[in-house]
Order: sequence, then C-alpha cells, then structure tokens
Amino acid sequence: MLRPLSTAAIALSLMLPAGAGARPLVLAIGGEPDGGFDPIMGWGHYGSPLFYSTLLRRDAALDLVGDLATDWTLSEDGLVWRVTLRGDALFSDGTPLTAADVAFTYNTAREAGGLADLTVLAEARALDATTVELELTEPRITFVSRLATLGIVPAATYGDDHARHPVGSGPFRMVEWREGEQLVVEPNPYWHGGEIAFERVSFVFGSEEAGQALARTGIADLVAVPPAMADAAPRGMKVLHVESVDNRGLAFPMVPRAGGTTGAGAPIGNDVTADRAVRLAINQALDREALVALALNGHGRPATGPADGLPWDNPGAAIPGNDPAAAMATLEAAGWRDGDGDGLREKDGLPAAFRVLYPAGDSTRQALALGAADQLRGIGIDARPTGASWDEIGALMHSEVVVLGWGAHDPSEILYLHHGAYAGVDYYNTGHYRNPVVDAHLEAAEAAIGFEPSLAHWQAAAWDGETGFGPRGDATWAWMVNLDHSYWVSDCLDPGPLQVHPHGHGFPITHDLPSWRWTCE
Repeated sequence: MLRPLSTAAIALSLMLPAGAGARPLVLAIGGEPDGGFDPIMGWGHYGSPLFYSTLLRRDAALDLVGDLATDWTLSEDGLVWRVTLRGDALFSDGTPLTAADVAFTYNTAREAGGLADLTVLAEARALDATTVELELTEPRITFVSRLATLGIVPAATYGDDHARHPVGSGPFRMVEWREGEQLVVEPNPYWHGGEIAFERVSFVFGSEEAGQALARTGIADLVAVPPAMADAAPRGMKVLHVESVDNRGLAFPMVPRAGGTTGAGAPIGNDVTADRAVRLAINQALDREALVALALNGHGRPATGPADGLPWDNPGAAIPGNDPAAAMATLEAAGWRDGDGDGLREKDGLPAAFRVLYPAGDSTRQALALGAADQLRGIGIDARPTGASWDEIGALMHSEVVVLGWGAHDPSEILYLHHGAYAGVDYYNTGHYRNPVVDAHLEAAEAAIGFEPSLAHWQAAAWDGETGFGPRGDATWAWMVNLDHSYWVSDCLDPGPLQVHPHGHGFPITHDLPSWRWTCE
C-alpha cells in the first residue's frame, strides 16, 4: 500500500542536492497517471507528453506547428498523411529517432486500443529514414490532432515496463518515480529543442491540502489550487488564472432502467433522467452564474455546451437558464407534480429523485453538486450529492447522474460523448445516448475534407433545427461551468506565454515548461 509522504518528508527529499549551483523546480499540480507514462496507452492525450516528442504540437495560440515534423500533407482524398521528420532527433538514450519508430508507435497504438484512438488507422509505414505515411481507412478530419498528442517511442526497446521507465525524445527524462509520492525528472541532454533552465524538476503528488502546505512553507514553486481559494496566495507567490476549455456538467443516464447491465455487470438506465422533460427542466433551472461564483469564486464562466467558444460550438443549441418558472412549467406539462405537498415532484408514483455523484476528493465538483442540488430543490427535484471513489463512479455512472468534466483542443471529443458507437465506452457516452440523426452529423463532420467544411456538421449535431444532443434537443447533459485553471506561482518564476488549457489531466500547465525561467538570483 502506498503512503503519501508527509510535508516534512517531502521537504527533506526535495532539499537533497541536485548539482552544483542548481535550483530545482518543485511543482504540486496533481495529474499523476494511474497507468504510468506510456503514450501508446494515452499519456500525453491532455497537456504535455513531458518525456516525448510528437509529430506536431500546438503553440500558445493553439495553432499546429512542427515538433518532429518539418513538413506534413494530406492527400486529396483525405486518406493519407505524409510526414517528413527532422533528421537530428535523438531518444534520451542517445539513439536516433527515425520514421521506423514513428510507424511502430502508430501501429502499436492502433492495436493497443488505449486513450489514443487510432482505430481509423489502416497502416503506418516508413518510406525512408525521415519520411512516414499514415494511411486511414476513411477520412477522419480530427486525426491530425493525434499527430500533436501521440508521443513517439523507440521500436527497439519499447516493452511492458515502458510506462514506468519511459524513453522518448522529449525535453525531459525520468530520474525517479515513487508512485503516489513524487516524480523527479531532469533535462534530456539529447533533446532537439534547446536549453532548459532547471537541472531537476520534482512533481509532488498528494491531496490539495498537501500541495497548499508545500506552497505556504516555501517548498513548492507552482501549485494547482481550487479556483474558490486561489486568491489567498501565500507570501512570495502570485495568483495565476489560466483560461481553459475544461468544463464540468451533469451527465445524464439517457435510457430507462430495464435490467440491462454493462459487460462488467454495472446497471444501465435511470427512469427519472430518461424523461427528456426532467433533463430539459434542469437545464432551464440552473443558475450557472451563481455556480461560477459559488464553486469557482468567480474564476470561470457559465457553460452551456461541451465546447463553448470553440469554432465547432453551436450557441444556438443552448437554452436560457436561471428560469425556475419555465422549468416548473416543463415538469408540470410532462406530468411531474407535487401531489402530497412535500415539495418533491412525482410521476406515476416515481419520485423526481436521483443521486449526483462526484469524486470525494474534488472540492470543486463537490461544490457544484451541492449548488446544483440546492437550485433543483426549488423546482421539486431531489438531487442528492454523493461523494464516491472513481471506482464506485465507474460502476454507477450508467445509472446515476455524475459531475463529469471534459474539454479538448479538437472536436473529436464531441463524437466520443454523443455517438451511439461509444455508448458505455470508458467515460465517454456514459448515458448510452443514441440518436441516428446526431450520429450522421458527427460522421459527416469527420468525413469532411478540411477543417472549415467540418464545422457546420459538428454544429448540426448539437442542434440542426429539429434535433441534436444540445439542451434545445435531447439535452444529454446539463453543462454548468467552464473553469479557469488556478495556480499559486513563485514570484521568482516566469512561466511565459500560456495556451488555453484543455481538461486538467496530464499536466497541461507544463506544456511549455522548457521555456520557463527563474527571474530571481
């Protein structure tokens, strides 16, 4: 059993010398991956791959630029990407990175079935040492994003222990990983990207409270903090709020409880939330501005969809919130009434009641669950906030409402959350939602030859004037807030320009860590 280090023990370990004249960087930002640091299985899908280089990367403006790639083209039929590689890239063990490693990585990731979804890849093949082709089985406009998230591994040494002993061509290499406690990395001397200002970087894992304690004692240089308490930075640190597309919402079971179970035996369906009127009323009732104030201390903005403000968003799919009168009218018209005067609505003997699950250690999701429950009580819905472990949530998320979060730099997540083919797959379409019209719009978006032509299809999937997954249509979610990612940062640390963050898994703040600098002697 792993036991988290005490603050004193962490302090002692971090004060060990890292080299003459060196000043180590200490981060407490969470995000420790359960499965280790294997890009084949999804490490780097959100944020920085740390140990790895990717073919492309997103700059601070979220534009795609080359990392390992010096040139990349897509065939006119949308089926073949041809990528030319830089010739000076080396892995952290000093061996050259070639097109054969790229082909191996992509073919292996396709077979592995991890978070890096490469099911559309027919074959990756090396044409010569610096040229690789990625052939698809069908056009998939979002495949280009895989070029910016899948870290390249060495074909010669990749094996079962790679997740815990990573070898890549990225800016850092591993020194030590004590699971549940800390990760120590150092600059990769073979990295092609230039000098790094830190001889060592330590990532300390533990509770939110432990990270805050490290900041207050002057041990940590950058700490992720809940938005609600971010403004209370300790002496010697400043507050940093980073805009994100990281959202939180209520994910609804979409089908009635009919005795069905997942392959793991988890129940599917909820008779209350299977009624669109209930889902619609929740969307009408939620005061999202109040939730931003309550749960985020104002550091965020209301959410009405899974991609607010991004090019593939459809604002027309949203409906006005903070309207309890409209919500109650919706419920009344659908037969949900308070027949006994207890303030709780029923329909055909079924109470308008359900649990709202959230991870017990997440104070932001807890505050959102409590705030939403309080608002819904006013329209006669008994939403009961319930803290649970992720294992428990995984077993119940197909039959209970859950506070979940998403947010990516590309629209493929929209497909995963709403296409019927992903019903019950991991944490994607947890509600088992199926709408053939929506599926067709999503498939048309992916098949578009070009990003701009795909946008109308993504938007139509949310609402096409008659149906869609958004609140105006099937109301598959009640989105609540878009978070700012909040940090306490040492007054002596300059993190430079920062991109809009994706969802919080995987160290997104470290995307440009190699360019960070100390500003004090």
